[in-house]
Amino acid sequence: MYQGIRCRERIPLKPTTANLKRAEQHRAAILDAIHRGIFDYATTFPNSTKAATFANRPGDVESVEAYLERWLKRKSLELKASTLLGYNKIVHRLLIPKFGEWKLSALKRRDVREWLETIDEDKKVKLSNKRLANIQSVLSSALSDAADDELIDVNPLTGWRYQRKEAPKPDDDIDPFDPKEQAAIYAACRDEGDRNMFVTFMWTGLRTSELIALDWDRDIDFVREEIRITQANTRASKGQAEDTKTTAGRRTIKMLPPVKSALLAQKAITLLRGQAVFINAGTGKRWTGDNQIWKIWQTIIKKAKVRYRNPYQTRHTFASMMLSAGEHPMWVAKQMGHKDWTMIARIYGKWMPSADPDAGEKAVALFCKVDAKTARESA
Repeated sequence: MYQGIRCRERIPLKPTTANLKRAEQHRAAILDAIHRGIFDYATTFPNSTKAATFANRPGDVESVEAYLERWLKRKSLELKASTLLGYNKIVHRLLIPKFGEWKLSALKRRDVREWLETIDEDKKVKLSNKRLANIQSVLSSALSDAADDELIDVNPLTGWRYQRKEAPKPDDDIDPFDPKEQAAIYAACRDEGDRNMFVTFMWTGLRTSELIALDWDRDIDFVREEIRITQANTRASKGQAEDTKTTAGRRTIKMLPPVKSALLAQKAITLLRGQAVFINAGTGKRWTGDNQIWKIWQTIIKKAKVRYRNPYQTRHTFASMMLSAGEHPMWVAKQMGHKDWTMIARIYGKWMPSADPDAGEKAVALFCKVDAKTARESA
């Protein structure tokens, strides 16, 4: 009897004399633990259907695997396809293989830290702190929801993050294309459609997923010289339009003259073929993901004899050109879909000092004049 309920549990032993003696001793130990108030039903019989009846918290009897699977199903209604794909990979490739059989409430910060200290998906390459942060973010989000649902008392990862010591990152992570390289890339394009696309990349700073989702009727306004960024097509979404990456990503950007010329030329190519502004010349249909563009990009870069950088550098190229020319960082941030300009200053700060060669001269002219006047009055 436990908490007024008669309990029967099966044990996988043959009814021999020795085993019956063992069962009798096991029962006696359970009765003693009940008497002393230290009996834990879920620990003693973890696979019992009665364990949940006596558990202080549902997390004492639910496995990490079972909870994460339920959690992912719920998240599938909330997350973009690309984000959900990343969550699935982390959960099924890393979290469940390591902690799947654990009870949810048994998972502690110490266990996660000890695991992260040794984890490496590729034996040849240690995980970066960014990758470790992504893994912890998914697990912490799941545990926060578990705490909110009262499956566990608290999220053990709240306010904590594990990081490894890393060497400073090289400055060449941002490596924009100069005007000569841009011209060589345009000249190496397979056709006018590809050229128009890469001109638009360079002069808007659009993400690949945003550019390939552009529609003529919805997004292109030649009268106001504006482009509306309303949707994105990621590889994970399999050609289906989704909301932009962030709320700030839903925006209206200025159609600069090089972009306007490229879009007018593109209009003659694709306007009568459907809504997609840019299409894959090989299929005659809208691009379905950045992987398709990366393939032709590699060919173009090789043909242009330009030092290889990935297509994302076109976004960096736009930012560096705008800032070097003296455009306001807040304007650049809005064009690129950032909610404020702190990221612009942090990432592209080295281009900002050259934006105005006379920077500081106004202050010198004003305050040096004041100082001189004060000196004369003192004399």
